[in-house]
Amino acid sequence: MKFFDPDKPMATCATEECDNCAVRDKVHCHFTLKDVISYYLLLSPAMLLGGAGIYHASGWWLIVPWVLIIIGCFSVVLTRVLCSHCPHYAEEGSSLRCRANYGSPKIWKYHPGPMAFWEKAVFFVSFGIVWAYPVYFMITVFQAFLLVVYLLTSAGFVVTLKMYSCTQCMNFACPMNGVPDDVRRAFLIKRSGRPDQ
Repeated sequence: MKFFDPDKPMATCATEECDNCAVRDKVHCHFTLKDVISYYLLLSPAMLLGGAGIYHASGWWLIVPWVLIIIGCFSVVLTRVLCSHCPHYAEEGSSLRCRANYGSPKIWKYHPGPMAFWEKAVFFVSFGIVWAYPVYFMITVFQAFLLVVYLLTSAGFVVTLKMYSCTQCMNFACPMNGVPDDVRRAFLIKRSGRPDQ
């Protein structure tokens, strides 16, 4: 199955059905192809502009390292420091079936609970490297217009994510998570019977 059954609770949930879940519409547990496509459509303008900036500066040979950095960041580094704390990581299967990192291999063990300080640091540094790489090349060849549009689309991606996805994300370990405390407690009680697990 490519996505989880929307009527079946996640493996980390203590309940046996989703129909009467009080937080079903407030925490996004189940994803569909539409969710994955919308995420990548939101992300793609910044990525395409970043690639264009690198290409205009020095050609394809610098785009390849950037693509490898992106793959390494999202499929290896972030799956360890961020994704391995998410309840989706505890689901069956060898790859993630979530909105943002769909298809990434689950090469690490599941780490329920909060992220350590070093994990948060690696999280922010990784994103910084991915987004700063094109900026360096745009600045060195004075691509001011492309740089401004790249920064605006990147900011738009982050703000939209923070406003609409992070406010419903079940990965409470993430430093970007914006689920209100009352919803978070209700979700944790639903999941484990306790508001702090």
